[in-house]
Order: sequence, then C-alpha cells, then structure tokens
Amino acid sequence: MSNTATATAVEKKAAQRHIRKVAILGSGVMGSRIACHFANIGCEVVLLDIVPFDLKEADQNNAAARNALVNKFLTEAIKSKPAPLYHAGSAKLIKTGNLTDNLEWIADCDLILEAVIERLDIKQQLFERVEKYRRADAIVASNTSGIPMNMLIAGRSEAFQKHFCGMHFFNPPRYLRLLEIIPSAKTDPEIVKFLLHYGDLYLGKETVLCKDTPAFIANRVGVFAIMSTLHAVEKYGLTVGEVDKLTGTIIGRAKSATFRTLDVVGLDTTIKVAKGLADNLPNDEQKHKFALPAIVSELEKRGWFGDKTKQGYYKKVKSDSGKSDILELDLTTYEYKAAEKADIKLFGKLKDEDDLKKRFPILIKDESKYGEFFRTTFYEVFAYVSNRVPEIADHLYQIDKAVCAGFGWEIGAFEIWDTLGVAQTAAKIKEAGLTVAAWVEEMIAAGCDTFYRTENGKKQYYDINTKSYQNIAGTEDFIILDALRKTNKVWGNDGTTVHDLGDGILGLEFHTKMNAIGAEVIEGIHTAINLAEKDFRGLVIGNDAPNYSAGANLAMLYMYALEQEYDEVEMMIRQFQNAMMRIRYSAIPVVTAPAGLVLGGGCESILHADHVQAHAESYVGLVEVGVGLIPAGGGTKEMVLRTADSFVEGDPKINRLQQIFMNIATAKVATSAEEAREMGYLRKSDSVTYNRSRLLADAKQAAIELYEAGYTQPVQRTDIFVEGRSALATFTAGAVGMLYGHYATEHDIKIAKKLAYVICGGDLSGSAYVSEQYLLDLEREAFLSLTAEPKTLERIQSILFKGKPLRN
Repeated sequence: MSNTATATAVEKKAAQRHIRKVAILGSGVMGSRIACHFANIGCEVVLLDIVPFDLKEADQNNAAARNALVNKFLTEAIKSKPAPLYHAGSAKLIKTGNLTDNLEWIADCDLILEAVIERLDIKQQLFERVEKYRRADAIVASNTSGIPMNMLIAGRSEAFQKHFCGMHFFNPPRYLRLLEIIPSAKTDPEIVKFLLHYGDLYLGKETVLCKDTPAFIANRVGVFAIMSTLHAVEKYGLTVGEVDKLTGTIIGRAKSATFRTLDVVGLDTTIKVAKGLADNLPNDEQKHKFALPAIVSELEKRGWFGDKTKQGYYKKVKSDSGKSDILELDLTTYEYKAAEKADIKLFGKLKDEDDLKKRFPILIKDESKYGEFFRTTFYEVFAYVSNRVPEIADHLYQIDKAVCAGFGWEIGAFEIWDTLGVAQTAAKIKEAGLTVAAWVEEMIAAGCDTFYRTENGKKQYYDINTKSYQNIAGTEDFIILDALRKTNKVWGNDGTTVHDLGDGILGLEFHTKMNAIGAEVIEGIHTAINLAEKDFRGLVIGNDAPNYSAGANLAMLYMYALEQEYDEVEMMIRQFQNAMMRIRYSAIPVVTAPAGLVLGGGCESILHADHVQAHAESYVGLVEVGVGLIPAGGGTKEMVLRTADSFVEGDPKINRLQQIFMNIATAKVATSAEEAREMGYLRKSDSVTYNRSRLLADAKQAAIELYEAGYTQPVQRTDIFVEGRSALATFTAGAVGMLYGHYATEHDIKIAKKLAYVICGGDLSGSAYVSEQYLLDLEREAFLSLTAEPKTLERIQSILFKGKPLRN
C-alpha cells in the first residue's frame, strides 16, 4: 500500500472515532481539572480516585465516605481561581466514584486517562486493572510528566499497547494551551493522529507530537531555560526584583517572570524535574546546567518552596497598620527585605518599542550587566534547542510551539534567534564556548538564513530532513495574519490593517495599544465595510493578539473632558455610535472574532455584529461604570433591545431588565464565552471556537455561510419595548437602597440612575415602543453629562495613570 493510501485510511479511521465519555483516574490537582475541561466541551466524565486510607470501620459501606477523597478534590477544583469550568453548570457532567468499587464504570468510556501519583509501580498496577474493564477500542492514556511510555505499558496486551499514548496536560489544563502527545513504539499511528486532531479541534490545545524522551519537550527546554537563568543570576549578582523585571513581559514571557513563577508553581516541583533530568541525561552536552545553584539548594534546605510554604523568593507579611506587604528574598543574606524598584536604564531604550521582535537586538547589544545576562541566557538556550533536534523533536517548530504553549512564551527560541540574525548569532554562541548543532551550520552554509519564513501567505520552517523550507503541519486551515502582511494587505492606517483573507472575505485587524478603539479604529471600521460592500462578500473583525479590545481610547476622551471641550466629546460619542451601527447595518455580513479581553467598546462592537465567533476564553463585559460612565456606543441600547426581544407573555419584565442593569452597573465581566452567552452578550446563534489558532478561519467560514445563505441588509429597529416611568422608579429606589446600605458611593448612584434612565427608555409615562436611535440619543446624553463630573474624571485618571480602578 502506498504512503498516500495509508494516510487516507488513517484519516478515515480518525474521522470515525468519537469521544463521548471519558474516565479520569486520579482526582488530584491535575486529574480534577482535566475532568473539568472535558466537561467544558460537553463530555460525560467519570472521575475516580482511591478510597481514603483512614476510613473508619463504621464507614466501610458508606458510599459518601468511600468517595470522600474524590469529592473533596473535585469541590476544591471547582471553587479554585482561576475557575476550571467555563460554566458552573458543566459540573453536573462529572460523576465521581472510587477505584475500588467503581472501576467497571470505565467499560463504556471512549477515553481512559490516568492522572495518579508519579510512581511507575502504582501506574502499572492500575493499568493491569484497567485492562480487565476497558472496551476493546477505547484509548488509554497517561498524564505522566516524564515516565517513559514503554515502561508504563510493560506487561500489557498487544491490543492495550496499540491503544495507549501519553497525553500530558499542563496546569491549569483549561488555560495552558499545551497538550503533549507521546506515543510509544507500539502505539497505533491512527490513535496518535486522532489525539493530535482531537486535542486541537475539541480541547482547544496546541497539540505537539513528542518523542518518548525525559521530560518530553516543554519541560526539557523550559526547565533548562529556568536553570540557565538561575545560574546567570548568581554569576551577575542580580536581585530577585531585577530578574523578574528582566524576564517578564519585556521579553514576551509571563508577567510572573522567573521567581514569582517558581513560587506559584512550587520550587520543589522545579527541583524535582531538574534533578530528574540531571540523573537521566548522561549524553546532554549542557547537563551541568540542571545542577542546582546555591540560590535554589539553600531554599530547598530551608523548605521555602513558595506559596505552598508561605515563603519562597517572595513573602507576604502584614505591617503594623494591617496592610499586606510583599517582601523579596535577599539572595546574599537569605533574609527578606522590602522590594526595591529595579532601576534598569536599559528599559529606557525600549519604552517606545512595542514590537517584541525589535526589542531583542536592543537587549543583546546592551553593554551593562543586564546585556551580559541576556547574552548568556539567550545563547545558552539557542545552543540547547539546536542540539535537541532531532533528539526530542523531529522539527524545530515543535520545540517553539511546546515552550510557548506550555510556559507562556510569546515567541519561541528559534523565532527569537531569527530576530538577531541566525549566522551572526551562531558565531557569537560559539565565541561563548557553546556548541551549535551541525544542522544549523549546514543550513547557514546552504544560504538559508532564517529558521522561519513566509511563503504564499503560509508560515514555513526549515526542515532538517529535506534541507528545505516546509509548511508547518496542521496549520493549513489556520489564518495567520503575520503571514499575510506582505502579500494580502488591502488598506491600513496607524491603528488598523485590512487584509484579504481569501474567498471574498476581508479581515479588519486592530493593532493599537490593547487594541483600544479610537479615531484610527473608527476610520478602519468604516473603510473596511466600504471596501467589503464594493468588492467582497463579507468582513471579519479580529486579530491574533492576546486581547480583542480592552475598550475605547480613554486618553483622548479625558483630554477633551478635562478641557471642557464637550462638543468634541459629543462628536466622539456620535462617531463611535455611528461606527457600531455601521457594523450592524452594512450591506454585507460582519462577523467578529473576540478572544481575551472584550471590554467596553470592544464588547459593543461584537454586540452589533451579524455573528460572533468567540474564542472559549473570551472575557466580555460592559465595564464603563468603572470609569464613571455608562456604555454609550450602543451597548446599553443593544442589551435593552435583546432583553425586550426575549420577553414572552407573563414574563416578569422588571426582573429581566434588573439583570442587565446589575451586569452593567457592577461592571460584571463574563469569565468565558459560555458565561457571556448566559449574560446576553452572546446570542444562541453565536458560536464558540476552542482553539485560538482556528478562530479567524472559523469566523471567515461563518461570514461565507451568512453570505451564501442569502444575506440581506437589516433595517433599523423602531419597535423596542421599554417600561418607562414605573420601572425607572423601581430602579431608582433600589439604587438609593444600595447607597443607604453602604454598598455604593454617591457617584455610583448618580451613574446608576443615568443607566436606569436609558434602560427604561427615559421618563415616559408608561410602557412604549421606541427606536434604536431614540435609545442611542439617551445613551449619548447620559454619557456626555457624566464626563462633566469631577469624580468621573478622577476615575478615568486613576485608570490611565495608575492602572487601577477607583471607587469614589
């Protein structure tokens, strides 16, 4: 059979397999949260754990007592923050039991995932029992973080081994995108292909195929990078505060950077992985980096492992005044001291450089000790990853994907190396006494000067096997805006770019700071719709950034309001409203693709789209009250309209209106797309995408389907039911009650009354039907009046200059 015929057969088998019911064996920190994530996507879940060892004789036949452990862990998980569930109601999909009485429950499960303690003997014993009950075609997987697959399946039947694979989630499973798939030599290729596809499409993961090597990919490289950093800290005498400034968002890493991350994860966990790698990598050319530096071994000796022991590299204490203070560890005396603001002059060179890729050359060229620190740590990581291909991964992009998705790096090591020049940096690495892999030397000699390139709108990588550039497998269906910039740009200004996404669909991308909506974005919206109405079939509004939009541009509003230029403020609001209504009433379908923060004006833009294709991790809310205002870009109007449309005969209308009033008045933000649907920010007809990388492609497909279904330009509404004066009196009384109960300030109540005025349709003598424009005018008037309030300006000022909300 040819390779093509074999591939087709495998794809057919994968398409026929479904995961409807899942068993999770082990309910600890990982098991309980993995169970929650499968429930998130609608799977029926069986969660089993051991019967408590200390069970009393009287409770031996008590099912609740025998399941006490699993129920305790699941309850703790559900209550934990950040929440492991998209919606609290999904918990009903999880059925708990124990491994002694209920293991036969796995008999009708499609996937059985083990997540028990990291001990080979215990896992092997469990798999022996699992084999007695598993259905013949059920997949069995392990969430082990490092035990080799061939050891886990020792003694199992051929059928069990064919259906066995490693599935390594990262904690917390809902939020960290990485899912490492680790087959053994016996795993059926169809199972591997299916899990890579299933994890991507349904679990929303960055699925990476790993080799069965110690710590697989992400922990092998990620922990090496951490250990390299810790050794460099000792070498250059840096402080805890300095390092966390140097290794956080400034280089595209998590805000918790190095030491705060170690405290949160638990230093003991990092130590365990590092020691395991040191013991199991005899041929690793940089094995010595896994040895613990003194600043780690000293904390291990003292038992200071971070948050779990109440102290690590940081310690929270209460001052005499009762205020909580965060102290940092002095790495020379091992005593805690007040955190000092790191004075890093290098950062002055970066203050105006928002493009992450352009920062790295500046960091590497710096002549201070900080530049030395960056050169040491980057060069060590570059050398290390080059020598891990093909040891731990056949392709370089797999290493970058794994570390980015598992450790929260914005861009991977090979991509950072590209920003510095591959050949020049390879020479610098060798000057530093490090070894660059032979395949990199061959690549440079052949005239290939980057690890990645863009060709025909597709991102490609250098493949060491064919010695040529190849498309990244699995991304054929993705839309990657960075890959389209040079070839598919249709129009742009300082804040937006319009791309041709193909198939007659345009894409509008915001790229202001936090994708805030200001004059450039308003212009971009109108221009994109004009272009689409003339020559295209539809428009998608979305981006590849972490956040869709954090709201309207407050800086310009603040400036006008401070100068009492109220005509300018009124014009800004009117233009914003017009842009939102243009989204709603264009001649072509407009689809928005939100992800991350979707706040204020960002929320208003999705409320007016024909369809919303939301990423599961969309945090949606009308939060204007936090800056002393009300939603006035059509947000309040749209929520009144949607609520009115949902009324049925006998509905307690005031209660339904009360719900939207409270959501807006308390600036409540949905913590997932499903919660946004419950709050009314998404409609039943709107859709959810689990994999962030697929979001724009899914949104494009939605736009095509709307067009092909015979899209007709809507007509503005004039039939929105409002309650008038009676409801307004009720809302006003409730607001005053909150003031008297000390739940709100006087300014909160002033804002709430104006919000209620709009929601109720103004001071009408009774219920009535009004137009959208009528409600937009009420919104605008209320917003404008609030910008004249000193306390509103104080709130805006606090957000702009301190980054903190103010209650005044």
